[in-house]
Amino acid sequence: MFLPNAVFVNGKFCKNPKLVDADDFFASGFNSPGNTNNPFGSNVEVVDVNKIPGLNTLGLSLVRIDYAPNGLNPPHAHPRGSEILAVAAGSLLVSFVSSNNQVDGGNRLFTKVLNQGDVFVFPIGLIHFELNVGRTPAVAFSVLNSQNPGITTIANAIFGSDPPINADILARAFKLDKKIVENLQRKF
Repeated sequence: MFLPNAVFVNGKFCKNPKLVDADDFFASGFNSPGNTNNPFGSNVEVVDVNKIPGLNTLGLSLVRIDYAPNGLNPPHAHPRGSEILAVAAGSLLVSFVSSNNQVDGGNRLFTKVLNQGDVFVFPIGLIHFELNVGRTPAVAFSVLNSQNPGITTIANAIFGSDPPINADILARAFKLDKKIVENLQRKF
């Protein structure tokens, strides 16, 4: 229960500064690989304001991504943060798509194969993904310039919304047969 004079900043309770200790600025376990035994072959571990209360108002989050060979971090976007990704091990194909209101026609794919030590930036709100193109597991670390950057996994949002988006709308938008859309919605 919060005190009547509790202070919330960015929707998070702020401790009395006199009661803050080192544990409010600490998390452990980033040295351990995540479980990539799933349909995507990847695992994302996020350290944000929900794990480190001391991040509140600092505008930072940290992510570890583990990839099995051919592992994919599927197309997604962060509505409240840009991301800089550094490859710690392996080789990744990284890509983002520009917004559709660009002077050059938009929806331009920016893509690059990164190796250990390479860095790539994903601008705020743009759809992006990473694919392990190496024969060994890969690891990357990302920093996002938000304590809560959010994530929208594109396929989940489109085909797995609750309640579902009308299949006629999706069939028309994606130029697909309605039965294909309904099948995709059942999978999510």
